[in-house]
Amino acid sequence: MNIRIQRQSLSLVLISVLVLLWTRVESIRFDLESGHTKCISEDIKINSMTVGKYHIVNPNDGHPLPESHKVTVRVTSTHGNSYHYSDHVTEGQFAFHATEAGDYMACFFAADHKPALSITVDFDWKSGIAAKDWTNVAKKGSVELMELELKKMFDTVQSIHDEMFYLREREEEMQELNRSTNSKMFWFSFLSILVCLSVAGLQLWHLKSFFEKKKLI
Repeated sequence: MNIRIQRQSLSLVLISVLVLLWTRVESIRFDLESGHTKCISEDIKINSMTVGKYHIVNPNDGHPLPESHKVTVRVTSTHGNSYHYSDHVTEGQFAFHATEAGDYMACFFAADHKPALSITVDFDWKSGIAAKDWTNVAKKGSVELMELELKKMFDTVQSIHDEMFYLREREEEMQELNRSTNSKMFWFSFLSILVCLSVAGLQLWHLKSFFEKKKLI
């Protein structure tokens, strides 16, 4: 009985940890030098919702943002398809459903200035369960707080479940790639040995012919 309770408690703790890790989202802040580009990647699975917000941090609080503090932003998929583009802006946002699985890139470019300057960008990128607006869900569904929390937990566990199958598919792809690579390496090694033996045989034949012509053997 105690063992069963301990196992159930361990399972609940494990699920709680996974939920916390899954729902934890933090914005990032980075410096972008003028004339340079900085890209941030996010691994997004197909049919996942993703949203992003960005803005330039004002270096002088209480004063207007300098005209030089503007960036160009482009979000592309792993196959190079564009999902968002903004030119010469101080802030913006994007939202889309991923139609392709893989690494998506959000690239920020700052125009060149003389003298060079550094622009600080605050960027928040959410994908999957973290991209859902639960406030709107609660208002539209008129649900109680506990029901909302249960729905969040259910959707989070469902997302983790889907992610497990996605990782399993990626693992199978990697295993297939390893098998293919091992097979190619085997044939490459076999051909290398065959070539080495052929060259050695030719060298022996050449030396034998040379010594016979010189009447040394």
